[in-house]
Amino acid sequence: MIRLLAPLAFLIAGCAGQPDIRTAESIPAITDTETSGLSSWGYRADDDSRAVDALEKSDFEGDFAISRRDGSVHIFALRPPSSQEKWPWASVTKQVMAVLVMQQVEAGTLDLDAPADTYLSDLAADAPSPTIRQLLQHRSGLHNPDDSPEDATGFPSFYSDGPTGLDWCIADRTAPTEEWRYNNCDYIVLGGILEKVTGSPVEVLLEERIGTPSGWSDTALLREGSARDFQGRDPTYTTRIARYGSSAALVGPLEDMVRFDRALMSSKLLSPESRAILWESDPALGYMALGQWVFEAPLKGCDAPVKIVERRGNIGKYQVRNIIMPERDIAIALVTEKESFDFGEIWTGSGAMHDALSAVACQ
Repeated sequence: MIRLLAPLAFLIAGCAGQPDIRTAESIPAITDTETSGLSSWGYRADDDSRAVDALEKSDFEGDFAISRRDGSVHIFALRPPSSQEKWPWASVTKQVMAVLVMQQVEAGTLDLDAPADTYLSDLAADAPSPTIRQLLQHRSGLHNPDDSPEDATGFPSFYSDGPTGLDWCIADRTAPTEEWRYNNCDYIVLGGILEKVTGSPVEVLLEERIGTPSGWSDTALLREGSARDFQGRDPTYTTRIARYGSSAALVGPLEDMVRFDRALMSSKLLSPESRAILWESDPALGYMALGQWVFEAPLKGCDAPVKIVERRGNIGKYQVRNIIMPERDIAIALVTEKESFDFGEIWTGSGAMHDALSAVACQ
């Protein structure tokens, strides 16, 4: 349950801009003993309003969530009409799946550098098997959905009306390489591997091993034929998102995304040692770690470069950003239906994403 923060006059005084297209909403603080309810409310007017102003100046339209050291989560809706919705998480799903994989590495049931066909015999072929690490870092040689024939709209038919799924991903694969190529099949196969080694469906793993410890309120995978609602839903996007499966089909509110970030930072999902492996990035792969990118970047107002854990998502009109700044104990998440919106590149020292992070962390 979410409640409009009152009084509205307090919001208008704290945030310059156009209050007729924005509401500020606050989610209960996350504690070890309580992850739901309506007992704790607050609003950091000075800190958060600067970030909201930076996004408004860039013409951002969508939802914006901030979680800080105290565990509070604040949601801002910057779009008409102002409301709180579930959203497609797109490839932020991969970040969550990478944590599920590392949980099994921690448990000793998976080895990052073992051939993946050790765990999923269907992968066996004449070509060498990719390792678990190569799947996580898109170096697998698997069949790529982006290479499937285009449908009538020009979108790859894997996601609409053509052959799809795990079997398609495994067929006709080539040997893994050291070169990086983005491939949604990598995480669809990782989902199959997780189901094999745990004996549980991915949906159950997400609920029990991510959702419960994170305090999720309403996030789950979208499946074909599901009635699950989300912002901007239509039949095309419902089918398209569902066919991404364990690579990009999570749907839920933004507060659940930053609750996941908070649980990851606070070692509720992984030990500090396993989290360090998850976030160990490779400059040769554009600073990709396991399921996310990790790098340092200068932010305006900070006296030293800031460590940033970034996960991007994009499916058609939906753009998603999930950012963790672990040394500052801050997480932010943004999502928009504005396909043309330019987040910019954080490392360039300018742009919407850089300016919002600077406002949140430094100014």
